[in-house]
Amino acid sequence: MKKLIFPFAIASFMLLSAFTFMNATSWKIANNYSIKFTSKDPSGVFSSLKGDVLFDENNLDGSKFDLTIDPASINTGNGMQNKIAKNEKWFNVAKYPVIKFTSTKISKTATGYEVTGTMDMHGVQKSMTFPFTFKDNTFAASFDINRTDFNIGGTTGMDAHAATVLKVDASIPVSK
Repeated sequence: MKKLIFPFAIASFMLLSAFTFMNATSWKIANNYSIKFTSKDPSGVFSSLKGDVLFDENNLDGSKFDLTIDPASINTGNGMQNKIAKNEKWFNVAKYPVIKFTSTKISKTATGYEVTGTMDMHGVQKSMTFPFTFKDNTFAASFDINRTDFNIGGTTGMDAHAATVLKVDASIPVSK
């Protein structure tokens, strides 16, 4: 019986140790992050980002992003434009108080990484994939987003003057 217990104990220890090392590192989002959006009109920033970041360059299967932005934190540099952006026709912050991105897959690319996940904005959930880099404990991403995919704003009248595709630039420093 003792002959069976010792190998079983060693195998159990090795198996449990493997799971311990497979966990991705948990990162804390630093306060000096930047979430900017630009187009010919509108452009601005979101100043409220929260979330959970699990990331390990050697364990992408165990890595995950679960991020939320408060759309009421929008700042376009124009008070009237900020009010319009928060109203029912645009972000409708009273009904949809968060923009959420939850990753489902992270993979390595030739220039960095690529994340696929679900963007939940204005009551619409859409699968999105975009590139990012991780250098000096900072995640950086640049991608386009079509506001009409999420029923934000319209395409007629005054809304027709607003760009439908906006470029998003994110720089998110993190610490352990």
